[in-house]
Amino acid sequence: MAILEVSGLSKSFGAVSAVNQVSFAADEGELLGLLGPSGCGKSTLLRLLAGLEEPDAGTVTFDGRLLDGLAPQQRGFGLMFQDLALFPHMDVFGNVSFGLRMQGMARSEVAAQVRELLDLVEMAGYAKRKVHELSGGERQRVALARSLAPAPRLLMFDEPLGSLDRALRDSLQSQVRGILKEVGVTSVYVTHDRDEAFAMADRLVFMNRGTIVQTGTPEEAIAAPADEFVARSLGFKNILRGTVVRYSDMVEIECPLGVLIAAVPKDFEPAEGAEVTLLIDEKGIEMRDSSSDDISDVNRFQGIVTERVFLGAEYELRVRAGQADLYCRVSPATLAGKVEPGEDVAFAIDPEAVRFLGGGL
Repeated sequence: MAILEVSGLSKSFGAVSAVNQVSFAADEGELLGLLGPSGCGKSTLLRLLAGLEEPDAGTVTFDGRLLDGLAPQQRGFGLMFQDLALFPHMDVFGNVSFGLRMQGMARSEVAAQVRELLDLVEMAGYAKRKVHELSGGERQRVALARSLAPAPRLLMFDEPLGSLDRALRDSLQSQVRGILKEVGVTSVYVTHDRDEAFAMADRLVFMNRGTIVQTGTPEEAIAAPADEFVARSLGFKNILRGTVVRYSDMVEIECPLGVLIAAVPKDFEPAEGAEVTLLIDEKGIEMRDSSSDDISDVNRFQGIVTERVFLGAEYELRVRAGQADLYCRVSPATLAGKVEPGEDVAFAIDPEAVRFLGGGL
């Protein structure tokens, strides 16, 4: 059952609409990932939830209570920013205990609570360390402990791992998620990084230009991106526009590759002459050298390799075919180890790997 409900929330700054008619909900204990590019309204939305900004329209309800006009300190929410805002003149104990002391908690209770929180974030023994003596990852965990100390009913994160290097960020993601799940606090986690969102969130909310484009689990988003924006946010590269030229048991589309045959998607009947946006899944592309006969005749095309990037477990090839650039992944043991940029290749696209975006799903 939803504990956080946001309905028709809007906020403008002059002529700029930062948040426009945003509605979503989060269940108790759920970790909601808010995903979108810089400037899409994610941070403004967090500030509206926290009460740091007043909305122009719409409502925020938490646990059945309407929060209109309620001051930030009366909401009982926590907000953790990327810069962490740790107090440099205090040690770890002072930082974590700050919110508890502001609540008037007894000294013995504060000490016990801080010990428990430092154990939770695997920082036991660091109570007397100064902030400048901590590594980036240690500071993140102290900031998390401080955010959890007042027992917020909703905890919001504004790209808290954005300043860390990739290896450290990856190691902290599962740790932070585990801590949040152990505590059971409902959380809204803002990021522009797809991998971070996948690692952290139970459910994703995609924002673009102040509006929500799609919500769903990471698995649902990957299986059925709502439009080109969501598809590109998820890392899909093979997105083409085309025109339906024939529709019967299969769909024939004139596109920059040529004529492409696609399986008919469920609950979608493309009219002949309709303009469509296509997503071609990399996993549905079979590639061989240009002279090979060991390849499907359906959706078979010729192309020239323009780029080859080694990704460790596989290669990514960019192939120019017709008027389009197509990307595919192949293992080092197959074709990729034998071709260089400028060489010809043949490839076939599985009709089931062609999806229709923006109305076709």
